[in-house]
Amino acid sequence: MKLEGEQTLMRVFIGESDRWKSQPLHEALVEMLRREGFAGATVIKGIMGFGCHSVTHTDKLLRFSADLPVIVEVVDTPEKIKAIMPRIDDMMSGGMVTLENVHVIRYRKNENSCS
Repeated sequence: MKLEGEQTLMRVFIGESDRWKSQPLHEALVEMLRREGFAGATVIKGIMGFGCHSVTHTDKLLRFSADLPVIVEVVDTPEKIKAIMPRIDDMMSGGMVTLENVHVIRYRKNENSCS
């Protein structure tokens, strides 16, 4: 797959405890994106954050450490991102999705291995 030039970066901001059916939402999103043939996705777990309710979630407070912030990032063509947005919206009960234009300089698999 060749993915270079102007593309779209989608970030999905959710909580670690968010679910889709019986599965963690971030896992369900990544699996769905993989099945749909996206170039790749990365899940980033935050150590501190707050959302629309202004409740701070941090790994320092045991009481709030069960719902740390999670970001799912994916870069692909604007058309693929736009087409998948309704499905992502259906899977989310809260959170935020952002889109940015990005310029992909390099996207190639390593000939010796591929993650």
